[in-house]
Amino acid sequence: MGELVRAVPARARVFEKLRIDYCCGGKKPLAEACAQRGLDAATVLTMLEAIELGEAGVVNADALSIGELCEHIERSHHDYLRQELPRLDFMTRKVAAVHGAEEPRLMEIRQVFEGFAAEIVHHTHDEEQVVFPRLRAIESPEGAGVTPDELRGIFAQLEEEHDGAGAALEKFRALTDDFTPPEWACNTFRALYDSLHQLERDMHQHVHKENNVLFPRALAALGN
Repeated sequence: MGELVRAVPARARVFEKLRIDYCCGGKKPLAEACAQRGLDAATVLTMLEAIELGEAGVVNADALSIGELCEHIERSHHDYLRQELPRLDFMTRKVAAVHGAEEPRLMEIRQVFEGFAAEIVHHTHDEEQVVFPRLRAIESPEGAGVTPDELRGIFAQLEEEHDGAGAALEKFRALTDDFTPPEWACNTFRALYDSLHQLERDMHQHVHKENNVLFPRALAALGN
């Protein structure tokens, strides 16, 4: 599935709509993923084929160099997290404090968010300070100074951390009834659920670009 989105990035919208994991689960065959969701693979394939190549507004990560892709991930996804995590920290705390009695799951949402935020901040810092400089060096005359086996170990650790982030996102969706606020919810409550939904969408794109595009590209550049 990762290859399908890699070839035509706009296909991610179909997977998002059908709630098929194309980022952390991007190495699975389409038929297997559809079976797990109780979907007809032929129908899903038709939907994917209807998406136009190069649709406006969707970044084609596969067309970027390793350095350009690192820069794009930092500027698009890491910067998004730097802006959004403090806002979500405030909102999860406030809404849980005000409405936790009416909706006890808000307390768990707050706890899951605290763990998610701490881990993703550490993760993005390591990428920017350690991993991405090494990947950019692959395209330099001096070379990366890292072996394919070392890179595979680094990527395995990052993908494990991506899986942890994905598990947190799944908890957010389950705890919010697919990001559907109750009828009585105030505007801040509704904004929180909408923001968590946007976080999920951005993280799916973020992880896909790393797991299914950047990491394989870097290994291929080293002849693996």
